[in-house]
Amino acid sequence: MSDILDLGGRVALVTGAGQGVGRQIALHLGGAAGSGGVVVNDYVLDRAEAVAEEVRAAGGKAVAAQCDVSDHAAVKAMVAKASAELGSIGVLVNNAGNAGANPSAELRKPFWETGPEVWDSYVGVNLYGVMNCTAAVIPGMLERQAPGRIVTIISDASRWGDAGLEIYAGAKAGAAGFMRSVARSLGRYQITANSVAIALTETPAVQQTLQGDPDRLKRTLEKYIIRRPGRPDDIANMVLFLASDASSWITGQVYPVNGGFSFAL
Repeated sequence: MSDILDLGGRVALVTGAGQGVGRQIALHLGGAAGSGGVVVNDYVLDRAEAVAEEVRAAGGKAVAAQCDVSDHAAVKAMVAKASAELGSIGVLVNNAGNAGANPSAELRKPFWETGPEVWDSYVGVNLYGVMNCTAAVIPGMLERQAPGRIVTIISDASRWGDAGLEIYAGAKAGAAGFMRSVARSLGRYQITANSVAIALTETPAVQQTLQGDPDRLKRTLEKYIIRRPGRPDDIANMVLFLASDASSWITGQVYPVNGGFSFAL
């Protein structure tokens, strides 16, 4: 029996892939059946190169690509260079998130006490970054005249709402709406666009926050049906499915991978 999660020779670009969830997505896609290789993006080159080497050590093809996804010109240059090295991008995973490469020191203030110069830390990477990368890969996907996949990692903050994260939640919700419209525009070309909404996940940043505070972790997990934090594998498994041939009739959807923190409607 053939592997239903075959990538059909598609080259994948994973943004923010130098650590955490993005790293595991890159490893999944780089080692998947039918993978054409993976472009490992991060704004820290050393991190991107380390993950690319992991992919290569496991037998896959990978190149590292340094770029801040909120920079439109830099994204276009990255996609052109990566496509020249591995071939046109057939899978885009918009994973880069949090507060981006240059977070404002005032992000922890109530948003109504700040302004766009602070909000841009979240909006730049979580919304404009998704738009920049998606716009950069679509022409190549169309030229390939072959199925393509676009997957954007959003947050349950955009579905549930989190006090103190209004701008972040709004940017993630905007990215999900953007994906739905992209799905309608590109479906006729066999290019799908979906989102994966995640909740508490064991990334380096989360581990640092919760380390040494088991009571805080216990209180947080009381809101979850499956009472453990998510693991990068949990998210990467869903992304691999959405990037594969198995998901060819799925588009415009948001898939929560969240331990039951919230339910899809």
